[in-house]
Amino acid sequence: MQTQHIAAIDIGSNAVRLLIKKLQIVDNNTTKLSKVQLIRVPLRLGFDVFETGNVSQQKANKLCRLIKAFKHFMKLYDVQIYRACATSAMRDAQNANQIIKHIQKETNIDIQIIDGKEEALLIYNNHLQNTEDQQGNHIFVDVGGGSTEVNLFINQQMIQSNSYNIGTIRILNDAVAPQEWQRLTYDLTEIANKQNKPINIIGSGGNINRLYKLSSIKNTQLQQLPIYSLKYLYKHLQPLTVEQRIEQYKLKPDRADVIVPAAQIFIHIAQIVEANYIHVPIMGLADGIIDNLISSLNIN
Repeated sequence: MQTQHIAAIDIGSNAVRLLIKKLQIVDNNTTKLSKVQLIRVPLRLGFDVFETGNVSQQKANKLCRLIKAFKHFMKLYDVQIYRACATSAMRDAQNANQIIKHIQKETNIDIQIIDGKEEALLIYNNHLQNTEDQQGNHIFVDVGGGSTEVNLFINQQMIQSNSYNIGTIRILNDAVAPQEWQRLTYDLTEIANKQNKPINIIGSGGNINRLYKLSSIKNTQLQQLPIYSLKYLYKHLQPLTVEQRIEQYKLKPDRADVIVPAAQIFIHIAQIVEANYIHVPIMGLADGIIDNLISSLNIN
């Protein structure tokens, strides 16, 4: 049996993650994939970028130290294949290239800034491999700290891909331009008018995962969160202070503030397309990166 470890580094607007998975290839070339390590550090780059346009020197130094630590973890697991990707905050940061060059010099790890369409494809393709629900019309929605990606798929084919500068950290910083909400609403209305409603949602991101887990009304077999259940949860979370959410819902501080604007975004989208539920496959960009790396190995 052949075994190797594959890793993904996901540099998001709210958190930075290292995911390591073990790939086992048996004699008949069948594969088994299992998670061996997940490290999540709430570096919150977006709070700098969406306020000042740059990653602060303090956060840049922390990011470099964190990537160094991730490199040591990958060495511990003898990782030979990996990819490091950055999303919305680094896309917007004016000093992103300078930071990436410095990290590459210090660690020899090349960080790639990916656009919203590639981000969505990486996550959605991973979803396709882990669900039987592969036919029909879906809106794939990934809500991050800096942006929301909305992608229309019909029978596994991406028909339309849009990225909006509407994210949880942007909302908390009051940094979402009104025209972005208008553009999102207009585009979704156009999609809804052209497709048979309801159009159900495939949701991605740490917040929808947590909202799914918090909800007492859900279909665990199909991993579906009904929209009425999400609205009920939002109604109870929204009036609470961050401290109260931490205490009553056992949320981490870096989740307790962003979870409400995330629910707001999902509800807004669901109302326009008249969705009945959100399918929550509990996976993210790092999983998609690893699956994409494995597909490039051409294992038959």
